[in-house]
Amino acid sequence: MSTAVPQPPDATPAHHVAVAEMPAGLRTALDNYERSLAADDLAALADAFVDSPATLRGSEPGLLVGPDEINGFRSDRGGVPGRTLSHVEARRVSDHVWLVMGVSVFDDGGRGLQTQLWVREPDRWRICAAHVTQRPKAFDRTVWRTLGDPLIPATSDGPLTGLTVAVKDVFAVAGHSTGAGNPAWLGTAAAQTRHAWAVASLLAGGVSVRGIATTDELAYSIAGVNAHYGTPPNVGDPRALPGGSSSGPASAVALGQADIGLATDTAGSIRVPASYQGLWGLRTSHGLVPRDGVLPLAPTFDTVGWLTRDGESLERVLSWTLRCLSDGPVCGWENGTPAAATRLLLPVAAPDAVGPQARERFERWARQAAERLGLTLTRVQEGDLTAYRDAFRTVQAAEAWRAHGAFFTAHPDAFGADVAERFRAAAEVTAAEEAAARAAVTRARAEVRALLGPDLLALPTVPGPAPERDGDLAALETVRAATLRMTTLAGIGGLPALSVPAFDLGDGRRSRTVGACLVGPYGADLRLVRTARRLMTPDAGQGRAPA
Repeated sequence: MSTAVPQPPDATPAHHVAVAEMPAGLRTALDNYERSLAADDLAALADAFVDSPATLRGSEPGLLVGPDEINGFRSDRGGVPGRTLSHVEARRVSDHVWLVMGVSVFDDGGRGLQTQLWVREPDRWRICAAHVTQRPKAFDRTVWRTLGDPLIPATSDGPLTGLTVAVKDVFAVAGHSTGAGNPAWLGTAAAQTRHAWAVASLLAGGVSVRGIATTDELAYSIAGVNAHYGTPPNVGDPRALPGGSSSGPASAVALGQADIGLATDTAGSIRVPASYQGLWGLRTSHGLVPRDGVLPLAPTFDTVGWLTRDGESLERVLSWTLRCLSDGPVCGWENGTPAAATRLLLPVAAPDAVGPQARERFERWARQAAERLGLTLTRVQEGDLTAYRDAFRTVQAAEAWRAHGAFFTAHPDAFGADVAERFRAAAEVTAAEEAAARAAVTRARAEVRALLGPDLLALPTVPGPAPERDGDLAALETVRAATLRMTTLAGIGGLPALSVPAFDLGDGRRSRTVGACLVGPYGADLRLVRTARRLMTPDAGQGRAPA
């Protein structure tokens, strides 16, 4: 640790001092803080910071304010790598306030910086503000399973040339194994010999593959939590979940590390992370995009779709996909012109689980959306959403067990607690229960499509902003159940559904976005995206609807 500080010509000892001249109590407090970090002593770390709502901690994930946010972040982080302070500089601000900066040298390589503002309380020194600069990462393993520059180059120039894609780790990428968010699965998987159709079509359009992005285990979650690889960041809110199961592609796009997230949506796995992170996320009409080379979860509901930061990019991707399909059976809007929408439908019961603030903002958004689009805002009584959800989950569970039950049985300890519990429940679904649920799904699909007709339906994508990362499993399951009441409306109908960033309930420091979901008639995917672009910003198709 350095004990001498170079003195600039105009420095005075009172404001530019050697480390050895730090007050003895401050030096002791700094040493104790470093020992607490090394031991991951959460109680001692909490005690080292001033217990005030004005206390600050900043780092790569974002700014944390107050003890609750700071302590919650530590409990989720799981400690820091071994390190030593190789150099420390200290500056006196006043007799009771000192600024301390140190260089961290990590045991396994790399350097970082830490800055702390210490204040002297009557009996000790404590930190009132801190900023940590981590050592540079090759790539964030919570977001990416493997990464390149690019990983796979485009196979030709096309209308999408220059764009990059983060591929969810359920799509076949030639030369790479499909990992499905589970190390045991990855360990038994052979390298793919050909690209999934959805990957190959993007490459042919000029897109390069940036990398293979993480997913919730076997795509059987909508939270974004992975017990093996960690939880990807939510760019707008460091304390919030990113949403899943397309968590890696969503975070990669939100971080600006890819332009497109190629993903799947069974029960909301594109729409939920889109809502949580302020993205555009399209679940396509069931069967529109071929699922060749895609790991199944529940084929009755599985769809391919994309996440982007703006509507223009999404329309380009969808238009190219429809062009690639033009020689085969295309259920896109360009194959025939369905009747124009005259109404924007608002389901009566769907927003029941939405908090009052989010509900008020959505109602305002919907009124303005209908006015901008020239549609009549009409409230409609949808079917029994709880019954829809329960039938959906039963069929989903039965199909998930058929697809992956043998692997789960052979590797029962290879899954995180939440996904493992889902598979255990799936194993209990009887043939009679599945048959009854399938009949209910068939009836519900007809009801939803009849309700919609040629019109558009709007509802909040999710019940509210993203849940906190440190929520317990029971709390997350409650959010999941409420979310599925809303997302399964499109899923059970096999309909295209687009989440757009509608409003933000944050405070300017933390972005707490909530998407609005537009559901369109079966096959009207392109019309849905174009309508949303016209709604969100008439000139460029980016940004949020008027508040």
